[in-house]
Amino acid sequence: MDLQQVKQRFEIIGNSSKLNYALETAMRVAPTELTVYIQGESGAGKESFSKIIHQLSPRKHGTFIAINCGALPEGTINSELFGHEKGAFTGAVDNRKGYFESASGGTIFLDEVGELPLETQSRLLRVLENGEFIRVGSSKVQKTDVRIITATNKDLIHQVEKGKFREDLYYRLSTLPIPVPPLRDRPGDVALLFQKFAFDASEKYRKEPLELTPDGEQILMNYRWPGNIRQLKNIAEQISVLEPGNVIDATIIRKYLPEKAESNLPAIYKHSTSQSDVTERDIFYKVLIDLKNDVSELKKVVFGMIQNNQVDPEYVENNKSAITRVLNDDFPSREPEVSVSTPLSEGSHENHDHLIIESKDSVSENEVLSLEAKEEELIRKALLKNNNRRKKAAQELGISERTLYRKIKQYEIDK
Repeated sequence: MDLQQVKQRFEIIGNSSKLNYALETAMRVAPTELTVYIQGESGAGKESFSKIIHQLSPRKHGTFIAINCGALPEGTINSELFGHEKGAFTGAVDNRKGYFESASGGTIFLDEVGELPLETQSRLLRVLENGEFIRVGSSKVQKTDVRIITATNKDLIHQVEKGKFREDLYYRLSTLPIPVPPLRDRPGDVALLFQKFAFDASEKYRKEPLELTPDGEQILMNYRWPGNIRQLKNIAEQISVLEPGNVIDATIIRKYLPEKAESNLPAIYKHSTSQSDVTERDIFYKVLIDLKNDVSELKKVVFGMIQNNQVDPEYVENNKSAITRVLNDDFPSREPEVSVSTPLSEGSHENHDHLIIESKDSVSENEVLSLEAKEEELIRKALLKNNNRRKKAAQELGISERTLYRKIKQYEIDK
């Protein structure tokens, strides 16, 4: 079965390269017994990929169970997944099979696996490693033969760092990851999906099919779709039901989208009290500002040297146009414009031209202008000021501790 046949069979609409790559990966891994980890935002269609993997696998005639881990109550989740014995807890009036026992020979899809409690994660790890589980209230080890597919919209590595997800379970689940692209990364597919959902709604509610205008299509393509395909489907159905006409333009679509709908630009960074790698830009900006000031100071030094006849007049004459261009470059407004004239040097008997520089700023010493050197200097100063307390130094520089450790190692500051 090729890619187009899979799209037709499972009603997958779109032709973006990221979507095609995810589908091709799912098709290749389906015949194997590998544990698959589907990563994507909420509403991006992760469950569709789990069904594709199951239906294209040798287990296609077995049971397929999709479980939303975040919807199961923490008090009964172990019973739901692994079953329980009679009298194991209040209300356990009989023995009960869990999903892992019922789906033996088939596939279990654990959506939002990052929501599982740590105790349940330990039980799941045992199933993955040995195919064994124990019912709640029992001491008898039972066997199961299930293929596990997991999905989440959370960053599990971040959850591991926070101690909310087992590291060994993460590496066991992520044998083969499949990234499902969000809708904003598939702008060319948005109009097709809208028309499909609108057509389905018109058939269901016996309405006239919608006609999307070019400006309406542009609005749909530019919106970020935080709710992804689920949000797009809801809006298509709302418009189909509520709008009296069938021609849908930008004005109509704007009524159903939040404000600033025509924004598919990256989100603006907002200040946060928590440390993150985003603040690494701050130190870069500091270095650039320092570099800008250093170039200004260097230009002043050159002004003074030429004004005081400390530069060979012949060199000045031969490179007059280049020197003028550099000194008058559109750098900061700290320096005045440079004027070039050709009077004779006072006390000179030769017709050598020189530059006359009009400057009100004082002259300072030249410094190293390397970005890396300035960055290293800032880090050394912050460490010295804070008595080598790296946490305090990182806060002073406005970067995360992890970034500071990396920079210390890069510049060999601790040696």
